[in-house]
Amino acid sequence: MKQERSIRVPAGIRCATAVAHPNIALVKYWGKRLAATNTPETASLSITLDTLTTTTTVAEKSGSDRIVVNGEAVRDAKIEQFLHLLRQNFAIPPLLIETSNNFPTASGLASSASGMAALVTAIDGAMDLGLSLEERSRWARRGSASAARSVTGGFTALAASNGWAAEPLLAPGEWPLNVVIAVTSRERKTVGSTEGMELSRRTSPFYGSWIESNARDFEAALEVVARRDFSALGAIAEASCLRMHAVMLTTDPPLVYWNAGTLEGIRRVRALREAGVGVFFTIDAGPQIKAVCLPGDADKVRVALAEMPGVQDIHVVGLGPGAACVSS
Repeated sequence: MKQERSIRVPAGIRCATAVAHPNIALVKYWGKRLAATNTPETASLSITLDTLTTTTTVAEKSGSDRIVVNGEAVRDAKIEQFLHLLRQNFAIPPLLIETSNNFPTASGLASSASGMAALVTAIDGAMDLGLSLEERSRWARRGSASAARSVTGGFTALAASNGWAAEPLLAPGEWPLNVVIAVTSRERKTVGSTEGMELSRRTSPFYGSWIESNARDFEAALEVVARRDFSALGAIAEASCLRMHAVMLTTDPPLVYWNAGTLEGIRRVRALREAGVGVFFTIDAGPQIKAVCLPGDADKVRVALAEMPGVQDIHVVGLGPGAACVSS
């Protein structure tokens, strides 16, 4: 797949464009063990999505770094901090970075995951760093912990047992599923995930229980993914989601990411399942409802969620590949 760069680069200038996709965790991650290295407190299991994309082009330049996000020049503390960290380990010149999403940013659709995965991949390609898949995943994690999982595709695990680098479990075509995403708000979160995780760690009385239950859920999910047990995976995913949001709600002050559309989405997914539709829900740190379903049921789920009051957009996606350079 070739994509044209919007950056005009003179001949001889090192440059690369990478595309990455967001992922959604079915066994959730919420909390950091080591903030300095962005090491998660809990293991997670995710699926990478296909048609939602972050496209990032990097090119060397003179002077200082310039960052353009969705067409607007910005100061981005997370990207600037990540570049500083990379330069402690690699000789990287000043960069022009242009990145864009085809979905809402910072609204619970994992834009930081695809963003950091695309950035690491583009820098690796442009600067010829020669990073392996595991190394790219670890570096992406330093920018955003969930980004480690967007480096790979399909079903992915992220755990201490693999040195907190993503471990591919199933390629996208090995267990084809669809995800219907109901966007109920395009607004940026008032409390970002990093800040929210630290608040939860310090103040939620359920945080310790969350850590314990996550370990059980993760091990159980590995088994059901291996045997392609959709019903069992749905039960684990919904329980993990609700436990994570219970921690958020009992944080001081409470982290309430849901809105009326989120709650109605949960109700409709449950009603569909009672009617025999193969579907379960999951929700990240935002109001968007993600309904994971069997491919033959995707249209029924789409119709049911699209009819909800307050839904601003519907995406029907499949499982997608990991981050990759599309030009260099």
